[in-house]
Order: sequence, then C-alpha cells, then structure tokens
Amino acid sequence: MPREFQFALKRGIDLAIAFLGLLFLVPAFVLIAIASSLDSPGPVFFAVWVAGQNGKAFRQWKFRTMLKNAQQQGHPFETSSGDPRITRVGGILRRWSLDELPQFWNVLRGDMSLVGPRPTFAEVAALYSPREARRLQVRPGLTGLAQIHGRNLLSWPERIALDLLYIERYSLWADCKILFRTIPFVLRGEGIYGEGGRVRMHDPA
Repeated sequence: MPREFQFALKRGIDLAIAFLGLLFLVPAFVLIAIASSLDSPGPVFFAVWVAGQNGKAFRQWKFRTMLKNAQQQGHPFETSSGDPRITRVGGILRRWSLDELPQFWNVLRGDMSLVGPRPTFAEVAALYSPREARRLQVRPGLTGLAQIHGRNLLSWPERIALDLLYIERYSLWADCKILFRTIPFVLRGEGIYGEGGRVRMHDPA
C-alpha cells in the first residue's frame, strides 16, 4: 500500500476514533472535572504550547494534575513522583494516564494523531538538532513506539532513535500494534516517571 495512502487512511482512523472517544468519554470527563474541582481550586483543563508537525506550535490539552499556577512554584518543565505540586486527584490521573484524554480533541483538530512521536515543549523543540527535528515530520501522537518501550525510563537519545525508526518504517499495521501494546503498558503504570522517580526536560544535542 503506498505510503501516502496509508497516511490518508491514518487521518481517517484518527478522526473516527477521536470523535467516538470524546463522545463516549463525556461521563468520565464530568466525573474527573467534579473530582478535580473538589480536590483543589483552579481550572479543570491545562494547556501547554508544544511543537507539532513541521514545528508548528499548538496548545496540547490535558486535565490539570497540579496546583493552580504550579509552573510559577517550581520548575516549569520538570516534575517527580513526590512533587508537592501534584494534587491527590492529579496523582490518580497520572497513574492511569487519564490526564491525557483531552488530547482526543487535539487529534480531532488535526494537531495530533493517535500514534506518533510524543509532543515536546515548543521551547525545547526550538533547540532541536537537525536529527532531532526529523521527529517533527509527522503529527505527534497520543502514544508511540517510544511509549511502549519504556516511556520516560528511556534516555532522550533512545527516544529519538525509536521515533525516527517509527517514521522511517511507518505502516498502518505498526500503528495498530502500538495501540494494542499501549493498553497493558498503561494498566501497569510503567514509565510514568523516569529513573529516580523524576521526569526531566532533555538536553538537546
């Protein structure tokens, strides 16, 4: 199957699953919104500027998992499992990756895909080396090859290598395998934080 046709089908699949996902997740969204509001003051949703396909910046949406104005109370790009800024509900959302569910909206808009390299902060992407910038050739994804091979437990060079491998060998069948392998990975809660329980912003090459 021609690569261009596979990417066209990929977009169609993204639209269908994102639409159905948002539709059926409405009750979950309502429950999360109520729990988050009761747990700590602040908005239910949180958005950060990240780099999309070809470096175009967009607002990536998540459920808020930290205290209001958390970015002003600590490092804006780094956190840890013991970060006091993470709320009680936020800890649960992170454990099950439920904070990522609003990104179905990003998929519907065309900012993201179901599968692809995970988006990084726009400020970080601006410092990419030419090799790192190759990961911006496709839409970023909700999950990806790096996510099912360790997520934040991987070093930045390892993540880049897997992202580029995904792009070079892209196929719809590969997307299907990644999606199915993501489910048990999320259920086990692996790779939410890196070594030492921390999530660090990488040092661009």
